[in-house]
Amino acid sequence: MSVAELPSWLADQPVQGPAVPPEWFQYYQRPEPDRITRLVNRVASRSPIWLAPFAVLACAGAAVGYTMISDPATAEAGEPPSCLLKYLTGFVCPGCGGTRAAWFLLHGDLPAAARHHLLFVFVVPFLIYLYVAWAGRKVFRWKLPELSISPAVMITFMSVWGVWSILRNLPWAPFTAFYV
Repeated sequence: MSVAELPSWLADQPVQGPAVPPEWFQYYQRPEPDRITRLVNRVASRSPIWLAPFAVLACAGAAVGYTMISDPATAEAGEPPSCLLKYLTGFVCPGCGGTRAAWFLLHGDLPAAARHHLLFVFVVPFLIYLYVAWAGRKVFRWKLPELSISPAVMITFMSVWGVWSILRNLPWAPFTAFYV
């Protein structure tokens, strides 16, 4: 078996000396994909390159439109948009205040947006940049610098988000200031 016949994950491995597949490789048979995987692969291979960025943009636009129409800043309990977890348990979930923060951001009120969900306000510019870099590379072949998020940064962010979510549910001062 030559290197050209090896799968990419095995052919790309650094080796000391000639590239020789492991002994078990000659007996390995790649499993056949199921019907749904075959359908998705077939549709993806036939779709235009701009369709995925456009679909993400359409979904984000629909979410922004719904947020603008629903006015979550003045909604009472039980009115749309309503968080099912908060409605049933009274607990503030990790994403609680995100819709209101988005509404205030869309209206240019940064302090009120930060009051409702500071981490959401912090992450929005990064998400917009990641989308523009990805869509620009897909559609226009732009070569914008990619953001590299290390596992340590992601673990730190998720830890801060988790601690902040717990602190927002504590019923005594000074944590009641986090409750929205």
